[in-house]
Amino acid sequence: MSELDRLHALPREALTGLLRGVEKESLRVRLDGTLATTPHPAPLGSALTHPNITTDFSESQLELITGVHTTGDACVRELTEIHQAVYRAIGDELLWCGSMPCKLPHEDAIPIGRYGTSNLGRAKTVYRTGLAHRYGRRMQTISGIHYNFSLPLPLPDTAYFALIRNFRRNSWLLLYLFGASPAVCACFVEGRPHELTRLSTDTFYLPHATSLRMGRLGYQSDAQASIAVSYNSLASYGASLQDAMTQPYPPYEAIGLTDGDDYRQLATSLLQIENEFYGTIRPKRRIFQGERPLHALRERGVEYVEVRLMDLDPFLPVGIEPATMRMLDVFLLHCLLADSPPDTPEEIGTWGRNQLLVASRGREPGLRLLRGTQEVALADWGRAVVDGCAPIAAALDAANGTHAYGDAVAAARAALDEPATTPSARVLRVMADRHGNSYSRFVLAESRRHREAILALPYPAEVEARFARMAEESQVRQREIEAGDTMPFETYRQQYLDPRRLGV
Repeated sequence: MSELDRLHALPREALTGLLRGVEKESLRVRLDGTLATTPHPAPLGSALTHPNITTDFSESQLELITGVHTTGDACVRELTEIHQAVYRAIGDELLWCGSMPCKLPHEDAIPIGRYGTSNLGRAKTVYRTGLAHRYGRRMQTISGIHYNFSLPLPLPDTAYFALIRNFRRNSWLLLYLFGASPAVCACFVEGRPHELTRLSTDTFYLPHATSLRMGRLGYQSDAQASIAVSYNSLASYGASLQDAMTQPYPPYEAIGLTDGDDYRQLATSLLQIENEFYGTIRPKRRIFQGERPLHALRERGVEYVEVRLMDLDPFLPVGIEPATMRMLDVFLLHCLLADSPPDTPEEIGTWGRNQLLVASRGREPGLRLLRGTQEVALADWGRAVVDGCAPIAAALDAANGTHAYGDAVAAARAALDEPATTPSARVLRVMADRHGNSYSRFVLAESRRHREAILALPYPAEVEARFARMAEESQVRQREIEAGDTMPFETYRQQYLDPRRLGV
């Protein structure tokens, strides 16, 4: 069956009811652009239990989570409401609107997230302590957007893994189209090897970069590169992760599990838990309380995919807009419907090389990528992918009575024809024109502008009351969890990490 045949076989509700949600990370910063090292603001409730507002790695790094929506517009509306609540709770602080971090203090002064005294809360902090020892705190302050996507009808695991394989084959295109981190603050690379060029006294960059966040300086791990993850089936994927979470890894054994009474990490395996695996896309399933994510996948199958390579767009008040979501929807449907042959170790290596090339040199004239055994011009390959997306956009527009999906595909095609229109090129241009080529000055100015825009929006009393209620309820729930704990933490840790809890 061809891709068009599969498209025409989709029921109308699949095209009118696509499901998406967003998880957006942002650093809290002071008005001078330095990291705010204050605790998670009390008016935002408990970072352990709040359904919409938590922290990622750092106490200073907010993670804002929407519910599931059937339109990108509704998703952005909820994300905007969450921002309204946050800005009213953080006083004079700002949300840093760039993916690469602000002016950072000394490594040890970057605060790790705290979640209270319960075993669950302690485990979350110990896990982050392990990340700090393994990768350094600076890397963990990089922020982005995760885009969760599914169809409103049951799909077999094989379909979602076919989507994932095609996504990994072509995801470099999303870095080109939406990457927005071509430069970094000098503090981020201080004392570490890098291949960047100095742009100004406080900024390094690469002239044709799209997303340094997804390049060698970003979420890359030489240790994790040794994990031979196959996406040919849930069984092969699960086996790869299980090995990484249960086999000792000598460099992490050298870190040690504890230092006196303090835990240095949750485990000495290559991955402490599933979340540590830095994939550009993950198969996901909602979990029950205390359940391991891998067990949930094995027990009940894939429910949705989580796209993890999207930069924050620094020109947008909440970091993403509906037009971007529509292109993601079309792209992900294309990945689902197109033929998806099994992956091989050689092809997986090629995917990684293409990603790094586009992250660091994506706008370079004439750049060529490896497709199979042949080198292909990025622009030519990109146009072929976008052409494959066009019939899907037309079907979505017809089903939803709009032209917005076709517009998103047309914008992608135009960006391939003119690299200067991409977000990464625009970042460098505005930095040069208005901010003396300073990354920090550019992001600080945009962050201030977004704060003013969000605070100027109408804030209905019922929305304010809802967030106040959620904050209070989350604090009550955290206290209940802490009061119900009777188990020693070490017992809790061993039981949670027991391989038998990963399923089979």
